Amino acid sequence: MRRGVLLALACLALAACRDETVAGYGALGATWQLTELDGAPFAAKATLQFDQEGQITGDAPCNRYFGKQSAPYPWFSAENIGATRRACPALEQETKYLSALAEMTLSEVSGDTLILSNDAGREMVFKAAE
Repeated sequence: MRRGVLLALACLALAACRDETVAGYGALGATWQLTELDGAPFAAKATLQFDQEGQITGDAPCNRYFGKQSAPYPWFSAENIGATRRACPALEQETKYLSALAEMTLSEVSGDTLILSNDAGREMVFKAAE
C-alpha cells in the first residue's frame, strides 16, 4: 500500500512539472520562421523560439525580441514583449510582426508547422527552420 501511494505521488509530481504551454506540445527547441501573415507571404525574416518555459524570444526583421507566454495549450498569449532598438529599412514589417504576435490567442503545432491565430481571423504560419 505504501509503495502504491509513493508511486502515485511521484506521478502527480511529474505531471505538475510538465510544461502545459505550446512549448510542451511540440514547439520547444525549434526556431520557427514566419512564412505567412494573414494569408499573405511574409517576405522579411522573423523567428519565434520557446527556449525556456514561459518565455519567448526571436528575431524580428530588425531587432531581437523577448517576452512571456504562459497560457496553457492550445491558448497563446505573448505578453510583456520587449525588443532591442535598432533601426533598419524593414521597421514597418517588424511593427506588423510584433503587433500581430501580441494579438494571437490560439496555437496549433502539427509537425514542422506552428499556427498562431485569434478569433478576429488573423493568422500567423511558422515553419520549423532546418
